[in-house]
Amino acid sequence: MSQHDMLTWLDQNAGKTYGNYINGQWVDSSNGKTVPLYHTARKSQLLGYFPDSTESDVDAAVVAANEAFKSWSTLPAPDRGAILMKFADLLERDIDELAYMLSAEQGKALAESRGEVVRATKETRFAAGDAIRMDGETLPGERTHVWNSTIRQPIGVIAAIAPWNFPVVTPVRKIAPALAYGCTVVFKPASNTPWATTKLFSLLAEAGVPKGVVNLVIGSGSKVGDPLVKHPLVKGISFTGSTKQGVAIHEIAAKRLVRTQLELGGKNPAVVLDYANLANAAKQIVGAAFACSGQRCTAISRVIVLKDQAEALTKALLDEIQMITVGPAWEQKANMGPLVNKSHLDSVQEYLRIGKEEGARLLAGGEILSEGEYAHGSYMTPALFDQVTPDMRIAKEEIFGPVLSVIAVEDEKEAFEIANSVEYGLAASVFTDNLSSAYRFAEQIESGMVHINHGTASAAYMPFGGVKQSGFGAYSIGSTNKDFFTELKVVYFQYD
Repeated sequence: MSQHDMLTWLDQNAGKTYGNYINGQWVDSSNGKTVPLYHTARKSQLLGYFPDSTESDVDAAVVAANEAFKSWSTLPAPDRGAILMKFADLLERDIDELAYMLSAEQGKALAESRGEVVRATKETRFAAGDAIRMDGETLPGERTHVWNSTIRQPIGVIAAIAPWNFPVVTPVRKIAPALAYGCTVVFKPASNTPWATTKLFSLLAEAGVPKGVVNLVIGSGSKVGDPLVKHPLVKGISFTGSTKQGVAIHEIAAKRLVRTQLELGGKNPAVVLDYANLANAAKQIVGAAFACSGQRCTAISRVIVLKDQAEALTKALLDEIQMITVGPAWEQKANMGPLVNKSHLDSVQEYLRIGKEEGARLLAGGEILSEGEYAHGSYMTPALFDQVTPDMRIAKEEIFGPVLSVIAVEDEKEAFEIANSVEYGLAASVFTDNLSSAYRFAEQIESGMVHINHGTASAAYMPFGGVKQSGFGAYSIGSTNKDFFTELKVVYFQYD
């Protein structure tokens, strides 16, 4: 596959009109309205028209999912798992097409998009296996002739709401385990990135998912997201996005005692303590900071380093940043794409201004690229600040872009205090040759995920989640998912 295959494929396949997927059928929105979507790196190229759905579309989808739940929840677990295995095979088969769609609507480099599809495939296969791991337990009775058991049962219709930064893996991360455990789904993609999702739903249908089990409703947060979250037949809400929006959803859900699974923001630190291989630390940090153009919740955005290593580490970071080539997805050398849109670029640029105003020093990057090919997308070079203090906004707030800050500290104690000084607690890294320091960090850091001598890359079968303002509810991926998608039932059986 050459990079220019993407452009050829887009020329042949872009510009179609898409509908919602409700009760096994592709249908127009109830008002007949659509919204155009354009290529992130070629603003003039129309990718397609997508529904501007309404509350009545949401209601139709939830009602369909609720009806389908009656039969899907009773389908034997191995059969549900087999359908998901087929879906995983189809993801693998159509990896190129999915990557093209993903890169076009979101902007990330083609290699990253392919990697995202691979990750979605792995997570699907894990979820498929988990269908037969809905385990309970049997305990001795207090009375003779009584067996005491616990069993798990699916909770019902799941409202799944995803952000724009991972348009393939995030939907799959919600849909695959829901189906494995016997739930049904109504999925709302981000308005910025609905295209690859339509492909996912075609593959789910091809894999043999029965009608009504998965439903797709495309539209705005106000017209689709709000009524979906408030719908009385929805029994669980899995949301990935901003902390502010997640809290608002949780407030609505709490009034109905509906459970939530919230994956929210992050301000993730990399703490460097007496670590000999600074080149490796820099490589891991830069990779974690600027993947997806920094537009991911697990991006490293703060480097907290002992003062005696700060200068050497900063140089190593600068050297590593020089290896980043900004460009459109189809360029062979490009390993960082544009930001998702102009308004988001403006937001990140505002943080650069704030950082300089607060007294931080912009060592490298931050320039808007607008000449030639760059004129067609929202490009900027990766930015590195030093002379950053913990009280600065760039050290506390989630920028969600390619901006990295270096904070120099006196000792390990101060490093840990600063690492914990923000409202978020998603992922954290420490780089150290001292085993005791590594264990102390793992114990003391207020974070859902801890990486030792390792960037913030997670595994396809390990629980994923955060604490504080970074998450709420059962962690996604891995075995923890069953705590969200199923409820416990206690059974007492007297046999004589």
